[in-house]
Amino acid sequence: MKKYKVGIVGGTGMVGQRYVCLIAEHPWFELTVIAASSRSAGKAYEETVADRWAMDVPIPEGTKRMIVKDATADIDEITAMVDFVFCAVDMKKDEIIALEEAYAKRECPVVSNNSANRWTADVPMVIPEINPEHIKIIDSQRKRLGTKRGFIAAKSNCSIQSYVPALHPLREEFGIKSVLACTYQAISGAGKTFDRWPEMVDNCIPYIGGEEEKSEREPMKVWGTIENGVIVPAAKPAITAQCLRVACSDGHMAAVFVSFDKKPSKDEIIDRWAKFSGRAQELALPTAPKQFLHYFTEDNR
Repeated sequence: MKKYKVGIVGGTGMVGQRYVCLIAEHPWFELTVIAASSRSAGKAYEETVADRWAMDVPIPEGTKRMIVKDATADIDEITAMVDFVFCAVDMKKDEIIALEEAYAKRECPVVSNNSANRWTADVPMVIPEINPEHIKIIDSQRKRLGTKRGFIAAKSNCSIQSYVPALHPLREEFGIKSVLACTYQAISGAGKTFDRWPEMVDNCIPYIGGEEEKSEREPMKVWGTIENGVIVPAAKPAITAQCLRVACSDGHMAAVFVSFDKKPSKDEIIDRWAKFSGRAQELALPTAPKQFLHYFTEDNR
């Protein structure tokens, strides 16, 4: 099959590096351009990230000699080279919104890892197995931006991805009144490794700035509905979150306490998890897990 030509905007940071590795192995995507700040522009990718490569695999051979573009100054050149871009930049919120809209207005779809546009009312924040129907809001967004092909779609905060998927198969049938979620988040979520953040070795930080608000609000948009050209957040459940940074390289975990309208049994919960699948599984997308949710029977999970 024909591969999609893909660009990474913000390709030298930790998330950008992860995108580089994932795309190198993806059967549908071909990485054609990497963009970053003016400090990195004009240099070979390997030279730019050599002293800060944070992945546990080598830099993919095909990207080592790619010349990094300027994410802002070279927009016209970048958008002419790709079918769409992933965006993971380290900038101020208003600057990210302006940058992503600039790409979209040049008819280049933007899949954003940034938080800046998550609460833009006509930008879908998609977890494919949970709210694929939110993609329909792109029609309204294109009218606002004046585009035919360009749009912005955002991924959710990584912390809610640790527990919202487990709640979703139970939400409609049993009703969820309230949630208390305590998340234990790896240092990769802060874009760090232990080499670059030695203070985290044998440590735990009981607060992550801005993270609790994201963990409490973002599920409501994911569970929201499209009305009159915007996504209206769900009214419930009420979510209270406490987010801790823990001394772990990768992966987030959550301890979640749930109050239901109709309390399910343990067997019912496990059964709904086992049977649940989403649109990504129906389409057999190459990176979608065949079994979306797993219940582990070991006492220590």
